[in-house]
Amino acid sequence: MSEPILEVSGVAKTFVLHLRGGARLPVVSGAGFELFAGECVALGGPSGAGKSSLLKMVYGNYRVDQGAILVRDGDETVDVAHAAPRRLIRLRETAMGYVSQFLRVIPRVSALDVVAEPLIHDGVDREEALAKARALLARLNLPERLWSLPPATFSGGEQQRVNIARGLIAHRPLLLMDEPTASLDAANRAVVIGLIEEKKRAGVAILGIFHDAEVREAVCDRIIDVTEFAKAA
Repeated sequence: MSEPILEVSGVAKTFVLHLRGGARLPVVSGAGFELFAGECVALGGPSGAGKSSLLKMVYGNYRVDQGAILVRDGDETVDVAHAAPRRLIRLRETAMGYVSQFLRVIPRVSALDVVAEPLIHDGVDREEALAKARALLARLNLPERLWSLPPATFSGGEQQRVNIARGLIAHRPLLLMDEPTASLDAANRAVVIGLIEEKKRAGVAILGIFHDAEVREAVCDRIIDVTEFAKAA
C-alpha cells in the first residue's frame, strides 16, 4: 500500500476555560488513524464527541497538546501539530483543502470571484478560472443571476453551494469536509455526492463529518469512531 496522505498519531487536546476559573475540558486523547489517496473516511460519533475539533486540529485551526498530524505535501511530510504559521499557510495552498459548514468571505466580492480565487492563486489564467467557476456553480444549481452578487446576501443553502464550489474547484491531495450537505435539498445532495466521487477517483483523500446518512453511505469507505478517543480523554 502507498504511503498515507494523512497520519494522525497520539493526538490529545484539552480546552482550558479561562472564564470558568481555568477549568479543563478534555476533548480527545490518543487519537490515531491513517488516510490514503482515493478514500473517503467519516468521523463518527454523537454531538460533542470531538469530531469538529479533530477536523480543526488536522487543518491547524486548533493546536494540539501532544501527538503528531502528518500531511504529505509532495515529497515532504509536514507535521501540522508543530508547523510554523507560514508553513501551515503554504500547506493549505498546496496540499490541503477545507469545506466548512459556514462561508466566510470578503464582503462585496462576487460569488463567481469567491469560487475562482483558489484557481487564480494556483496560477490558472483568470478567464479559465472563471469559466470553471461558472461550470461548477451551474452544476450545483446556483441561479446565474446570483453569480455576480456577494454571497453574504444568499440563503444558507446558496452559501453552502458557493462554499462547496470554492473548496472543490482546485486540486488538493487532502480534502476536509465539515457537514458539506447540511443545508442542501435532495437534488443538490446528489450533485455533491457525484463531486465527491469524482475527487476520490482523482486520488484525493477525504476526511469529513457527514451527519446525512444517505451521503455518508454513498461516499464513505469507512468510519472512525471518535468516541474511542473521547473515552480516553
